[in-house]
Amino acid sequence: MSEEKQVKVHVDKVNKSYGDNHVLRDISLDVMDNEVVVMIGPSGSGKSTFLRMLNQLEKPDSGLIEVDGYDISDPKTNINKVRENIGMVFQNFNLFNNYSVIDNITLAPVQLGKMTKAEAEKKAKELLETVGLPDKASAPVSSLSGGQKQRIAIARALAMDPDIMLFDEPTSALDPEVVGDVLDVMKHLAKMGMTMIIVTHEMGFAKQVADRVVFFESGKIQESGTPEQIFTAPKNERLQTFLSKVMQA
Repeated sequence: MSEEKQVKVHVDKVNKSYGDNHVLRDISLDVMDNEVVVMIGPSGSGKSTFLRMLNQLEKPDSGLIEVDGYDISDPKTNINKVRENIGMVFQNFNLFNNYSVIDNITLAPVQLGKMTKAEAEKKAKELLETVGLPDKASAPVSSLSGGQKQRIAIARALAMDPDIMLFDEPTSALDPEVVGDVLDVMKHLAKMGMTMIIVTHEMGFAKQVADRVVFFESGKIQESGTPEQIFTAPKNERLQTFLSKVMQA
């Protein structure tokens, strides 16, 4: 008998408003261990806000969010402890430009006492192999291209040994010719069984790696299903319109 998969993220009836703008409306979603969930939808539909709530960069107005069994919507929960198991990769890298590549990767695990400097450096070198940049360990971050910076940002997130990775439009700030390098790293992580929640406009990538595709529009999950269901037989009219536009682009 196969083991029953664990729920890694449980979200129930989450709402979020900024003034009169109701950004998220009664969002409910479960993400299982080793699952790759890709979120698609027009800009401003609430995808990134939802993703940022999963490590409390944004706080919900109401509803329940559990990550790894911890209720992070409860103010008494030690969110920093929960965040140690969540890697997040942003659109704009968020690296320390005045540090070398290896210092960027080793900083958090050493400062938080997860590893010694020597252990962190060994791990960093392994991760640089994983992201295809083994020769960049001592390079200053300021010398890297955008695509290289994003791959270093992924390595930095992985250095904490997270069990969930969040990606917020990781390729949208990149030149088209380097997007593939970053997506290849993410495909590799998916094959390795990493639990991932990804906001992206890369539909071909979503088709290839997602176990489930979730379509956001007007602050709601309008449709959710396998890539085959979403891309070949979408039921929701708004999803059909969205795909007809983005698949032609």
